[in-house]
Amino acid sequence: MAKIDPAKRAEIGRAKSARTREQLLAAARSLYAKQAVESVTVEDVVREAGVAKGTLYVHFKNIEAVQMVVADELTQTFVNLLQPRRAIFEDPIERIADGCRTFLHQATLNPKWGGLVARYAWSFPTVGSAARGLLAEDLYQASRQGRIAEISSDLGTAIVVGIVLQVMLSASEGNVQSPDVPFAVIAILQSLGVSRREAHAVVKRVIPTKSGS
Repeated sequence: MAKIDPAKRAEIGRAKSARTREQLLAAARSLYAKQAVESVTVEDVVREAGVAKGTLYVHFKNIEAVQMVVADELTQTFVNLLQPRRAIFEDPIERIADGCRTFLHQATLNPKWGGLVARYAWSFPTVGSAARGLLAEDLYQASRQGRIAEISSDLGTAIVVGIVLQVMLSASEGNVQSPDVPFAVIAILQSLGVSRREAHAVVKRVIPTKSGS
């Protein structure tokens, strides 16, 4: 009878453990995309994952630990989405429009992700704090240029984030499609006091058309 290499056995065990952990996280993400984060229990996650209840505690201390891992994943996703594009635009209003467009477009492509982000951001305002900080910076610059209403960066951030999350939630429910995104971005800019004419011009510069023009 052939002996099993202990190193190989350990490697197989680690791979199996990693798969189970990801299975639990995938189940949690799926549930968080459909309902309030705080309402999801350990029992819900293991039922969705199709594993025994004790399995979750092998990988996570509690349900809060699961929430934090998903929060960290989303935070990194936000950075990956926004950072490469910020260098493209120097104008603060164009950066605001492009940031909104990036999140809304992604939500129409992946509605489940849109629902996950929207519900998570409502429950955990600290998720995406770096993205909110960048937005606040752009709002401050736009305000100093006299191109948006005289509102604080905090209020402007609340307006933009609130509209973006609501539209993302609608996208997760199938009520918003990709062609709606430019109109949503225009509405966001106008809510900040950008004129209708400039809002349309900014969106035309920021959002590529199908023809690539």
